[in-house]
Amino acid sequence: MSENPGAAVPSPGATRLALVSDCGNCFGLCCVALAYSASADFAINKPAGKPCPNLQQDFRCGIHRDLRQSGFRGCTVYDCFGAGQKVSQQTFEGRDWRAEPGTAAPMFEVFPVMRQLHELLWYVTEALALPKARPVHAELRAALEETEAFTDLAPEALRDLDVAAHRGKVNQLLLKASELARADFKGKKKDRRGADLMGAQLKGVDLRGANLRGALLIAADLRGADLRGADLIGADFRDARLSGADLTEAFFLTQAQLNAAKGDATTKIPPSLTRPAHW
Repeated sequence: MSENPGAAVPSPGATRLALVSDCGNCFGLCCVALAYSASADFAINKPAGKPCPNLQQDFRCGIHRDLRQSGFRGCTVYDCFGAGQKVSQQTFEGRDWRAEPGTAAPMFEVFPVMRQLHELLWYVTEALALPKARPVHAELRAALEETEAFTDLAPEALRDLDVAAHRGKVNQLLLKASELARADFKGKKKDRRGADLMGAQLKGVDLRGANLRGALLIAADLRGADLRGADLIGADFRDARLSGADLTEAFFLTQAQLNAAKGDATTKIPPSLTRPAHW
């Protein structure tokens, strides 16, 4: 792990591209490895390790275009940050669990670990793009290199990796980067870290520079709210109303968070993310 502040690292654009899901190069891992229960998000119960009945032989979803109408809204929200193709094509070198059943159990064990590592890579890459976080850029680059090295481990080493400990260490750096990036909002920034804001009426509210880490914003009315410069890491946006909201300069926002919310053509989003098809 390099401590050199000038060490070469992939550009933010290149790194983010590798962290975008590519289902065409994945063996349907999220459709098999993960468990889900019958609920508003899933039409049926499915244990971990059992293929979803909608998974086809080519590892594609048989009802992809109709997931929401068929009761599988949760599938349209989930994002693996590119962990699926990494495990399928690199960790297991293109050997799929159908053709080689012996790879199934270890592949399904490794997938959630890789997903956590890729999520961390997304956050660290975002922090490195924050000019005001420059005082911790060297540490962030080191964390990026270390995390990338973990993603290249063999299946057994990945399975036994203490991801929680690594997440805790990286999170401290992300918190420092957040504080530096939001420093200009002194006096008007709002500390809502972990706040229960379920169904809150926040229409048109100025939330610039707010700390919304881990906040519960389920079904909150954020129409027209200004979230520029807000820290949104881990915020729960399920069914949050984002029409007209400005998230262009919000940081640590993920595709999964957007997918879970209710926005429209007037919602302003960061250029690194994609407007959900169901908005």
